Amino acid sequence: MNLMIVESPSKAKTIEKYLGKGWNVIASVGHVRDLVPENGSVDTKNNFKMRWQIMPGKEKQIKLIVDLVKKSDAIYLASDPDREGEAIAWHILDILKSKRVLTGKKVYRVAFHEITKHAIMDAIGAPREIDLNLVDAYIVRRALDYLIGFSVSPLLWRRNLGRSAGRVQSVAVKLVVDREREIEAFHPQEYWSLGAECAAHGTNFNSNLSKYNNEKIEKQTIKDKNTVDKILADFGEPKIVAHVVNIDKKKTSRHAFAPFTTSTLQQEASRKLRFSSKRTMSVAQHLYEQGLITYMRTDATNLSNDAVADIRAYISKTYGEKFLPKSPNVYVTKSKNAQEAHEAIRPTHFDTPATGLQTDEQKLYDLIWKRTVACQMVNAEFDSVAVDIKHDNANAIFHSVGTTCTFDGFMKIYNETNEDDDAPENVKLPPLNIGDEIIINKFLPEQHFTMPPARFTEASLVKKLEELGIGRPSTYATIMSTIVDRNYVEQDKQHRFHPTSAGWIISAYLAKYFTELVDVNFTAKTEDTLDDVSNGKNDKITALNEFWTPTEATIDAARGVKTSEIIDVINEFMEKHLFPDGQTKCPKCGGVLGIKLSKYGAFIGCNNYPTCDYTLKIGSNDAANIPNDDDTEKKPNTPIDLDEGIVFYPVGKFGPYVSNGKQNAPAKGYTAENMTLEIAKELLNKKSAGRVAQDLGVNPKTKEKILFYATGRYGPYISSGRVNVSVKEKPDLDAAIEMINNKKPATKVAVKKGKK
Repeated sequence: MNLMIVESPSKAKTIEKYLGKGWNVIASVGHVRDLVPENGSVDTKNNFKMRWQIMPGKEKQIKLIVDLVKKSDAIYLASDPDREGEAIAWHILDILKSKRVLTGKKVYRVAFHEITKHAIMDAIGAPREIDLNLVDAYIVRRALDYLIGFSVSPLLWRRNLGRSAGRVQSVAVKLVVDREREIEAFHPQEYWSLGAECAAHGTNFNSNLSKYNNEKIEKQTIKDKNTVDKILADFGEPKIVAHVVNIDKKKTSRHAFAPFTTSTLQQEASRKLRFSSKRTMSVAQHLYEQGLITYMRTDATNLSNDAVADIRAYISKTYGEKFLPKSPNVYVTKSKNAQEAHEAIRPTHFDTPATGLQTDEQKLYDLIWKRTVACQMVNAEFDSVAVDIKHDNANAIFHSVGTTCTFDGFMKIYNETNEDDDAPENVKLPPLNIGDEIIINKFLPEQHFTMPPARFTEASLVKKLEELGIGRPSTYATIMSTIVDRNYVEQDKQHRFHPTSAGWIISAYLAKYFTELVDVNFTAKTEDTLDDVSNGKNDKITALNEFWTPTEATIDAARGVKTSEIIDVINEFMEKHLFPDGQTKCPKCGGVLGIKLSKYGAFIGCNNYPTCDYTLKIGSNDAANIPNDDDTEKKPNTPIDLDEGIVFYPVGKFGPYVSNGKQNAPAKGYTAENMTLEIAKELLNKKSAGRVAQDLGVNPKTKEKILFYATGRYGPYISSGRVNVSVKEKPDLDAAIEMINNKKPATKVAVKKGKK
């Protein structure tokens, strides 16, 4: 019997159908092991030795895997083909070795990028060893995240500066805050454009002033209405005759976009479908597990030869040879350190688009299918005509451009013209020749103002991070959801990011005291280092030392900074944001207003506190009843909504716990930084399973049922009638009967009252 271990249960079901008899397929359900959530689990004084533990809630799944391993002749570790997947395979193998269940068994690592029978059988036929370079890169990444979490985050908590800091999430928040500072510092500038409604050969069209008195008219050349009025006075009344003085005709073409990478898929799904990055990746995961698309975490744009052949065959059959280029279109991956062995995200079959999917799945699949097929089609072709029109009574040139699509090419199925701002438009001009007479019906002056830089959306922020070399395909969705969940940014109805007061504060603090942590170049260099470890160009200990040595010194220095100094830094950083009019005078006592920190969040207060109790909500003109810090000490920490109605409470009467509204489960050892929805579900499931009695059978002596409980006050136990017996594990019926019948009754000591 062969055993294949994958990551997700739905993926296991799909693969099991392809493998048939002689195979068992089981899922690890994601990561199975993580660092012990205690200070010191990464020993920086001992070559970064790490202490691992099986993740709470995963013990049952590990037992199922171990039981199947014992019955198997060969084990195939088939977790995902990326850094995290390689780490999962490594962890599982290490656990199996520690349990000594691999004696005489063969263990293989297999990887495939699509869940099709062909791909799976090819992988089984060409197994390999676990890539320890990829594992080392994962170890470095995990160690860095842990060290920052357990070193920087406590500095934030103690002073109410924020909930967490991270290598990439902090940079993402800083980008949003920096963009907001640019917007707040922006001063709009007035400018004007001057167009004309023209007519020739019975057709009206518009033209724009491009040259006046031998000066080229750029976008902001005309500064105000007075300048416009002077030009119009020079032109005289409309109905003036003008003439065509130059015509420039040319053919242009537009090449299809490359097939999707993780980043571009998230960007397009955000723009076209209004999906968040998290939603996109969740839907893509489902499509992958159903065998409909290739692996959804990739930064490569290349396609396999087989896929290209299938796409070209489909194009030829469906649209004809005129839509098929003579040779396949080739796309060069622009992403730095992209893994070219991977493919772009594409459908696994091209005969017909998949149907019958859930709504979100269908939308995303259609987007992927159209983009992939279109990438192997011929260019779209356009006729472009540029015309210069000279005003007869003034030294002025008007310019018009007409564009007509003459062959739609790839746009036949992926019409970017209607979806992208930079797509060519069909603007038609009448047939014109040099010397043709043009009638100007009226002039079209229009006032404009320069616009501030646009706020980031998920799509544009992911694109920016990718351009800077920060983050990787597997992390973008997590980054987006983390900065929202941590309440560092919020999104408006147009899905644009706005920094919250918490985002401003943590950015101010980190920019001053942890400059390198939020420096885009330093962060990008760290990503490069991780890639170097993945490629075997650097070793993990060297990489960790290069990062940790300067970071540790920075952390030590930050510990000694007084809170009053930090508040001064934040006030300076946020002054224009908090007081755009420069008025910092307290309206109640004349003192100086500034930012104050509490466990309920930041607010504006007077420096004469406690004599003056004036407070103001940030971003509001109404006084707020902000409780004193002494009061907040008595309140529990703010609960964290993990999704699906499950909430994590960092502080409870008996320690941290999770709740789904119906039951609670203890979450000892977990914090806001390492608790996830998956862990919470497992803790609740484990608690639920422990409370459910399992019927072992009937005790023939007493005729009563014997029940097994997985959890109790003192651990697992069996119960029958009024007799309870502690056990280490679930016993069979015979053993349970013997333990129940041989249980000695508790001895009671009676104390008689008597007279002296």
